[in-house]
Amino acid sequence: MTDEETLKVYDAKVSDYQQMTRRAQIDPDLLRFMAHLPSGALVLDLGCGPATASAVMREHGYRPDPVDASGEMVRFANEAHAINARLASFDEIDSEATYDGIWANFSLLHAQRAQMPNLLKSMHRAVKGGGLFHIGMKLGEGESRDSLGRFYTYYSQEQLNALLEHSGFKPIDHTLGEGGGLSGEITPWITVLSRAV
Repeated sequence: MTDEETLKVYDAKVSDYQQMTRRAQIDPDLLRFMAHLPSGALVLDLGCGPATASAVMREHGYRPDPVDASGEMVRFANEAHAINARLASFDEIDSEATYDGIWANFSLLHAQRAQMPNLLKSMHRAVKGGGLFHIGMKLGEGESRDSLGRFYTYYSQEQLNALLEHSGFKPIDHTLGEGGGLSGEITPWITVLSRAV
């Protein structure tokens, strides 16, 4: 189920989000992810936003498949990058053994806790055996909305690793940090790189 209030925020703040995600340097997590991909890899960019990461992956010879549940984000991504971004929610991903990697960078944090096990299992089905799965989440407890009205579910590192392992992924690396994001609220976060086993 998609949270409509969260989507409305992203639809209304496309340009703000694009400015926030524009970087002078490539995201170190994205560099790490690409370093583990095979040449010419097909990558699902789940919750692609303005498709900044997809554009970088394409420049490095990979084949991104950017998807987002926000129609305005998809429109912007295609206008900015001509990258064939498409409209899809998390639960509409039904591919089987299709992708060499999945880049879910701070997108699945908008899924309800009860949804997460099934969503991660669908990601495991979608990726090829041995394929990569990158996920970025906010650290903490419970579920809440930020000052902009976006819905978030928070996890501890241990909870996230357990979910990944239960879904068939083996964590191989992680990064911890904190940042303000679109709302400006400083929160701790984690990214985990795992491999389908």
